[in-house]
Amino acid sequence: MQDLSKVLHKLATTKPVDDGQYIPPVSHGEGDKECNVCGGLGWITANVPVTHPEFGKLTPCQCRRGRLDAEQHERLLRFSNLGQLETRTFEALDRNGPQKETHGQLFQKAYDVALEYSSAPSGWLIITGPNGSGKTHLASAIANRSIENGMVVFFTHAPDLLDHLRSSFGPTSEVTYTDLFEQVRQVPMLILDGVGSQSTTSWAEEKLRQIINSRYNEELPTIITTSTSFDDLDPYIAARTSDERVSTTISLGNSSPTLEHGIDLVPEDMLERMTFETFQIRQSTHSSQMQSLQAAFEAAEHFASHPEGWLTLFSHNTGVGKTHLAVAVAGEQIKAGRTVFFAFVPELLDYLRYTFTPESTIRYDRVFEDVKNTPLLILDDLGHEHSSPWAQEKLYQIVVHRHNNRLPTLITSSRDFTEDSGPISSRIQDASTGIFIRIEADDYRKKGRRG
Repeated sequence: MQDLSKVLHKLATTKPVDDGQYIPPVSHGEGDKECNVCGGLGWITANVPVTHPEFGKLTPCQCRRGRLDAEQHERLLRFSNLGQLETRTFEALDRNGPQKETHGQLFQKAYDVALEYSSAPSGWLIITGPNGSGKTHLASAIANRSIENGMVVFFTHAPDLLDHLRSSFGPTSEVTYTDLFEQVRQVPMLILDGVGSQSTTSWAEEKLRQIINSRYNEELPTIITTSTSFDDLDPYIAARTSDERVSTTISLGNSSPTLEHGIDLVPEDMLERMTFETFQIRQSTHSSQMQSLQAAFEAAEHFASHPEGWLTLFSHNTGVGKTHLAVAVAGEQIKAGRTVFFAFVPELLDYLRYTFTPESTIRYDRVFEDVKNTPLLILDDLGHEHSSPWAQEKLYQIVVHRHNNRLPTLITSSRDFTEDSGPISSRIQDASTGIFIRIEADDYRKKGRRG
């Protein structure tokens, strides 16, 4: 990308018009030499009386308008600081996103929201998600579409912007700090990419707060991308970016560090195979087995549409469809754009242990808080984890927190909690919180009739 100071120095030469936007100055080249209207001048005047207000006013000839539009588009691209991102248009983007195997449906929904925003930019658009999920691609597509519509856009990576603001105090800077700061603050559309990844010095926080607060108060079109959760953002910035009166937030997935290791994700092939449509109930010759499968199916389907309280699916046998129904619930929630934390319990506990090791770059407390507070938690195969005192303590803390706060939770298990009297079993059996479904069926994997 071009040097930010140089770009903003050029941006300062744009001319304000009545609606408060900026337009780049237009050069005066020649028109089509073969044009029968202007004779190659490129400009025409209206054939009106001397007293008419349009008399003598030059307007571009039709032969010149196409070139003027192309020239303006080129200037706007230069001012935008997009660089190589100018190729990231909506037409060039895959609607399934770069992480189609895990968050394709989320990206499709975000794509549609971003496309609608680009047609008439108003207010703020906040794009959240993990690194590599497509946040910058969507923001760039909005920028390119807005530029095509003649809007002045400025795109900058938040850490770069703060670096250039610091350098503007130097004696060799081509633009003063005041000019640079004002241009960023007032540009018709500002895109701040990577907010939350900048240096957290008090000076940097103050400058970013001033820019965001000014644009927030004036409700200037602003796009912010971040891989940092609102809980970890500067509270002053988070309060403005989460204001639904001004901001629309689209999510490309959980920004939790657990996502980097896929501990909270449902594998895409499971989402494709394990749906409510592919769940087979009429597989047993025993009516009692069919009834228990029907009850589990209806309970899971209802929970998927209205995830409230707890649902526990239990069977002594494996291969009866517990995980199938849990994945089907997750799939419906993901389609609706909601966050789901799906975890195979033994793997979850292994991961939590890993966060204590010296080589881990992930904070244990952050991961643990994500598990405890996620909007929907699915614990698959609870009861088969290594029952060390540490593991039992962690599970106890998760279960108690979600039970006390009535947070939607789905549990599958081959352990009969009705035979236990421990604190976890007690909460799972609490009829005021949820329901406990016992599935009496054979292992259909052995018959090759259920995956």
